[in-house]
Amino acid sequence: MTIVCHQGPVLAGSATLATLGSLILYSGTPGRYGKHSQSASSGVSLLPARIAWFLQELPSFVVSVGMLAWQPRSLFGQPGNVLLGLFSAHYFHRTFIYSLLTRGRPYPVILFLRAIAFCIGNGFLQAHYLIYCAEYPEEWYTDVRFSLGVFLFVLGMGINIHSDYLLRQLRKPGEIIYKIPQGGLFTYVSGANFLGEIIEWMGYALATWSIPALAFAFFSLCFLGMQAFYHHRFYLKTFEDYPKSRKALIPFIF
Repeated sequence: MTIVCHQGPVLAGSATLATLGSLILYSGTPGRYGKHSQSASSGVSLLPARIAWFLQELPSFVVSVGMLAWQPRSLFGQPGNVLLGLFSAHYFHRTFIYSLLTRGRPYPVILFLRAIAFCIGNGFLQAHYLIYCAEYPEEWYTDVRFSLGVFLFVLGMGINIHSDYLLRQLRKPGEIIYKIPQGGLFTYVSGANFLGEIIEWMGYALATWSIPALAFAFFSLCFLGMQAFYHHRFYLKTFEDYPKSRKALIPFIF
């Protein structure tokens, strides 16, 4: 089977991700879900959180695993396959574990549809590049970019999962009230879960050393960073006893 890399679509997809991230920064508004969602009384259609998160994260997992399984080269030994495996592992967790455990508020349908489109497009972009375009030398597994990148990815994923666990423990089943997060990196920042995922995708970008991954990391930084900023503002306004030393996203800095 012929291996064909479509450079044009890859660059266009990467530019789209970077542009979306820039627009988020320019708009200065958070994603309208969770703490920042519009109420059902305003006419916004909503889905149960577990169903919405499962269905919107699923495409990234299905696309990446499907393309990995049907690729023309050997499944084993290729650095690109290992890196795409990391991408798939993240979305396996988000689809089959996080979505089934979340106790979040109902999710706006319009954001759900946008998220599905994003996950399909980004899944194809990352998978196509790593399978058909990326060319890594035999010694890539010992390259410092690969080693450090994988370390950061695993570290960030661990922080993200642990932070989500701490957030779930704040609510009993059926509760929709908000409480002050405690423990882990929440000791230092309001958006510990967001910080973990940002670290994760920065590590992925470093390990793949690719434009699509860098664009995705930039988008994640913009989107999740904005969420962290508004989460921090929400906590400060809601709780008079909220720790004043706690920052929004970067410990001791921001």
